Amino acid sequence: MTSLPQKSEPSPSSPQELQQAFTLFNQVSEQLTHAYMALQVKVEQLTRELAVANGELRRQYEEKEALSRRLSHLLAALPGGVVVVDGAGCVEEANPAAHRLLGEPLIGIKWDEVRARTLSPTSVPGEWLLAAGSRRISISTSPREGLGGEILLLQDMTEAHALEEQLQRHKRLSAMGEMAAALAHQLRTPLASALLYTSHLKDGALSDEDRVRFADKALGRLRHLEALIKDMLVFVRGGRNVQEPVAVSGLLAEVRQVMEPQLAQYGIHFEVHDMTGEARLLANREALAGALTNLLTNSMQASQPGGHVVLAASRDEHGWIVFRVADDGRGIPQAVQERLFEPFFTTRTEGTGLGLAIVREVVQAHGGEVTVKSEEGVGSEFTLRFPPG
Repeated sequence: MTSLPQKSEPSPSSPQELQQAFTLFNQVSEQLTHAYMALQVKVEQLTRELAVANGELRRQYEEKEALSRRLSHLLAALPGGVVVVDGAGCVEEANPAAHRLLGEPLIGIKWDEVRARTLSPTSVPGEWLLAAGSRRISISTSPREGLGGEILLLQDMTEAHALEEQLQRHKRLSAMGEMAAALAHQLRTPLASALLYTSHLKDGALSDEDRVRFADKALGRLRHLEALIKDMLVFVRGGRNVQEPVAVSGLLAEVRQVMEPQLAQYGIHFEVHDMTGEARLLANREALAGALTNLLTNSMQASQPGGHVVLAASRDEHGWIVFRVADDGRGIPQAVQERLFEPFFTTRTEGTGLGLAIVREVVQAHGGEVTVKSEEGVGSEFTLRFPPG
């Protein structure tokens, strides 16, 4: 029978080995203790830093919360409307003033729909009429950086426009007061001539030919008086009145019909150029036609037989309608150009001195501008620019 091998017993460790193991254990234990203490110090440091960071974050949060409350109160107290439009074109926020101006619904509605529902354009770019009444507002926009969309600021301009119109009226009345003496002279001279010619008609010995001649002269003086009074009334009232969409091509055709026979009678070549297509203006048709007619009459009187007068209309790069009245007549001295648009200033004995002042009033009442370029012996060019209707 085979015997199983006997299991060998481990040899007992020597005292030296036990001492080395104990020493190694003490070293490792000491290292762990130092590491734990260092870790504890680090944890305490991080805890303090976290507490400081949390305190700073809490302070910043409280400051932003306070700023947000102040901004909310400010927006609520603003007399002007503030509308925030998101990147999709929908109204995201609006302050109480905007709600009062634009009505409901507002939040979540496309801004284009809100504008079509509540606003109608005026002759002044950036200004609109509220459909619910006669209030007039201006709208300015600024983009939201990095967020998309835009912020709209709505300002009620009704009172400002009323004050501006009143101021312009006072200026016109003041100008009339300052020129009262000149006006009285202009009225008295043609009136005296008309009275003189009329008195001759009572002469029984007057021939029929002379009677007709004196009657025509008296009638001419009275018509001059009528024109002077009409110009005065137009100037005092200004160019603002009822405005409507006016087709530029139709306006040019109307002015051409009036002026072409007169220019032909003087032997002046008249050209009309329309480069506006189907463009329209929001304007007082009668006032605008009168302003163009006035400029063409001045060009006719400054030109010689055989000269050229041009009436042109076009659109600039911003969509504004530009009228140009040009001639190759005698031109305007530089010193006179500085006073051209002053009321009652004229270089012609038959002039009322109100024609160009009325032109400027009409143009400004439509939100436009008028300029003049002229050179003696070469000709003159008046340019009228109007915002699109």
